[in-house]
Amino acid sequence: MLTEHMSPRFVDLDSWSTGDMIQAMYDGQLVACAAVKQALPAINAAVDDAVLALKRGGRLVYVGAGTSGRIAIQDGAELRPTYDWPSDRVVFVMAGGLQAVLQSIEGAEDSETDGADAVAHAGVNQNDVVIAVAASGTTPFTIGALRAAARRQAVSIAVANNRGAPLFEPARHRILIETGTEVLAGSTRMQAGTAQKIVLNLFSTAVMVKLGRVYRGLMVSMRASNAKLLRRAEIIVSQIVGCEENDAAKFVERADGDVKIAVLLGLGWERAEAIEALKKHEGNLRTVIDELAHDQN
Repeated sequence: MLTEHMSPRFVDLDSWSTGDMIQAMYDGQLVACAAVKQALPAINAAVDDAVLALKRGGRLVYVGAGTSGRIAIQDGAELRPTYDWPSDRVVFVMAGGLQAVLQSIEGAEDSETDGADAVAHAGVNQNDVVIAVAASGTTPFTIGALRAAARRQAVSIAVANNRGAPLFEPARHRILIETGTEVLAGSTRMQAGTAQKIVLNLFSTAVMVKLGRVYRGLMVSMRASNAKLLRRAEIIVSQIVGCEENDAAKFVERADGDVKIAVLLGLGWERAEAIEALKKHEGNLRTVIDELAHDQN
């Protein structure tokens, strides 16, 4: 496992100047970014498969332990504020439970059975998308969880940083990001962790776009639940509708903070019509607006 190997380049790291040390670590981050490029086809395939399952009502299930688990949870936790993705459609399967997010729980990752039990407890099924992340690809908890998910016919996705990792064996989609040796041997929160975060960013963002939760590069599924998001919602509505921000604010207020409904109100729809049209088109604002344009021609 290259992620665990000591690199001859860094054996005297602790004797280097601060500048040289920081430069070396920065170079490692660039390596992490570059490593993701080879994984793009695998990410593409995983996204398309995941979208089909989620359209059937499935959930996103993030699985991991230690650093990898924390990175996975960070990705999933951002889906509700950014895309208004329902909280009951995101599941976190973390070795040691969610308390392990803030405090390391030694030994929690050592049992495949515990991973499998956690997936069973979550009621994973064929409509769910299970994303298992492990830098080494050998973490027993994560492997056990993904094996159980595969047996339940879920869309099983493995993200690991070592070629031939056991985590890939039960996966339908294998996302390999070969980041190589770390500046600090085995410290996979460095290069490996950065690459994992990039992969998850790409995956979850692409999934949400394909599910119609983005329109013209704007977060139209965002729910304006605080002052900052309310201001953002007003700007989004103003940009799409082409109205003054004061008018956009009124549309957002009438829509109870729902950006898509506010946009349609700004385009002259009645609230009930807007709600019905979005329901008909599974919340896809582009499809609704395209149909309106077609009807007007």
